[in-house]
Amino acid sequence: MPPHTIPNPLQYLGGALNQCAEIIGAISANQADWPTPCAEWTVQDLLHHLVVQDLHNYSIMARGHNVDPLASEATVGADWSTRFSDGAALLMRAWATADLSTQVALPGGGEAPLRSRIGLQITEFTVHSWDLARATGVPVNLDPVLAEQSLAWAQRTLKPEHRSVEKGIGPEVRVPIAADPYAKLAGWFGRSPYFRAGPHANSLA
Repeated sequence: MPPHTIPNPLQYLGGALNQCAEIIGAISANQADWPTPCAEWTVQDLLHHLVVQDLHNYSIMARGHNVDPLASEATVGADWSTRFSDGAALLMRAWATADLSTQVALPGGGEAPLRSRIGLQITEFTVHSWDLARATGVPVNLDPVLAEQSLAWAQRTLKPEHRSVEKGIGPEVRVPIAADPYAKLAGWFGRSPYFRAGPHANSLA
């Protein structure tokens, strides 16, 4: 199934944003410097990536434009929960008024329907929800359907050349066939599913 044929993409995106917002709202200030499953990123670094970069750039992408992923250099500040919720609402409003069938330019050339950009956003917020929940130990029931959809999308679209430390996607970590959907998703994105929360956490069990 091509990436742009995800059923009910905005429903999935809304669910991914709500799940991420729930976790971010439960993170305390004293956890800001804790490590995450994202190599060399602290909790604060990851919050900055989500709030300042992703929400800003994805709203621009929803309007049919391409953006520099490092274009926004603002700081996340201390009230990251409110900023994420506000940014998520703006993103969903941008998508709600968009014509998903509009053809937009692809970074490597060619065109695709605007709706093809939603799969990336669903997957980004779903993966980073797991990252933050695992890093902080926030008690949350992660939606397995989001993980399954995100993994299916990523396996269709993620090419070997997309993997690098700089891009935040390391080599695939093999997990047992019977592993839960989030362990499989984390492994596909180069995370260790055995990462443990805490100020001195590392990627080993």
